[in-house]
Amino acid sequence: MGILDGIPHVSAALSHRPWPRAVVTEAGWQAAIDRLVEGGLTLLGFWGEPTAVHMAMLDAGSAEIAVVSYECTAGTFPSVASRHPPALRLERTIHDLFGLAPTLADDLRPWLDHYAWGKSYPLSGRNTSRDARPYQYLPAEGEALHQVAVGPVHAGTIEPGHFRFTANGEHVVRLEQWLGYTHKGIESLMQGASLEAAAKLANRTSGDSAVAYAFGFARAVEAALQIEAPRRATLLRALMAELERLANHLGDIGAICNDASFALMHAQTGILRERCLRAANVAFGHRLMMDVIVPGGVTRDIAADGVSALRALLAELQKVFPRLIELYDNTASLQDRTVTTGIVKAEYARQFGAGGYVGRASGRDFDARRATAYPPYHALSFEVPVLQAGDVNARVWIRIREVEQSIVLIEQILDQLGPGELETALPARIGHGACEGMTLTEAFRGDVLVWLRLDGALRVERCHLRDASWFQWPLLETAIEGNIIADFPLCNKSFNCSYSGVDL
Repeated sequence: MGILDGIPHVSAALSHRPWPRAVVTEAGWQAAIDRLVEGGLTLLGFWGEPTAVHMAMLDAGSAEIAVVSYECTAGTFPSVASRHPPALRLERTIHDLFGLAPTLADDLRPWLDHYAWGKSYPLSGRNTSRDARPYQYLPAEGEALHQVAVGPVHAGTIEPGHFRFTANGEHVVRLEQWLGYTHKGIESLMQGASLEAAAKLANRTSGDSAVAYAFGFARAVEAALQIEAPRRATLLRALMAELERLANHLGDIGAICNDASFALMHAQTGILRERCLRAANVAFGHRLMMDVIVPGGVTRDIAADGVSALRALLAELQKVFPRLIELYDNTASLQDRTVTTGIVKAEYARQFGAGGYVGRASGRDFDARRATAYPPYHALSFEVPVLQAGDVNARVWIRIREVEQSIVLIEQILDQLGPGELETALPARIGHGACEGMTLTEAFRGDVLVWLRLDGALRVERCHLRDASWFQWPLLETAIEGNIIADFPLCNKSFNCSYSGVDL
């Protein structure tokens, strides 16, 4: 049975596509929602255009991906979020950007628009009256409840976001988030951009995942154009991706420990993270390795002393990291803070399709590197760690095991690097009209989805970039319920969701 079987549709939308895609009737759209609600499919992405909405869905059993599209002829579409909660924030974003109204929606409060856009919708040109009432946070009923407002401005150099706690004494009854403060118009800037300009924009969607977004965008373009990057380029891409994963996981492990008042671990992992960034700078000329991965391949080879710098980094990690993990595991006061704190239930992780350490710490065994087996991971050997506890401690241990696996992967890649081309030339234009590409790429937080459509001159008609954090931020709200307010920084850091990645 194919992923689209049983979903009534009008037609297949494009002949040039590497995955099933269909324009569906209203009955087909409802049938797709039914499959999501039943758990047979997982929502991968949900985005709009001026007159249409699209859903990407994953069959977890077969790892097959499909896209269904619904034409909004009346400026409306049947609400997905009213029946499938993971779609809610994406649905609100579609309304903010395009003015398309989900019928029977339970929640149409703005997500990106903080009552600053007036009557116009930035990506459609549509003018419609907007609700000018102050933002209404969800109510909570009960005796002795009070609210604590945190943000959007926080102490330290972190991004802005508002967190509204409803508590009984110190115990959290409800947490509600409102983000969108760093909305930067990336999807609008993408429209009409050249591939070179669009690649730079994708690279800067979420700074700590620069490589992952560049990797995903490049692969989406290549899927649309039906070309492949050279083998050496794919190995260098994976090398950069694993370096990025190492640096971020090391930083997170230390930051979580710091929020539990264990500063020693923070200091030591901070040193290792800095070693990763310096090695990346030696190897690829930039600490965050920006603008190296492009459609068709990579813009530069690894530096002459890059391999030796990376092997020295691996040697240091293999010597120091096990000692730090032993320290983490044997510090009782640290375990008291992390074990059983901020639990994400397995059924929530499955329903929301939570990726990365959030999902894998709660039993969801999914990793885009393995599930979609994109080059060069199809030819590399690695394990995907999965735990069941779903607490802060489990999310730390998933990171620990992924650090170990990234070391293994980097060793394999360095051993396999041989001479070869760095780029496949892109065509000057395409003769068959618009073409689409879509990919999943594993970032350190989880899977990043990139969907795009190119015109005949290879300019971007539309591009949607979906961070793993879209489906992780809501789970943080569930994880903190029943915990005390003082544990929120610890829970929040164990998620480390991206603000910028969802404030498109």
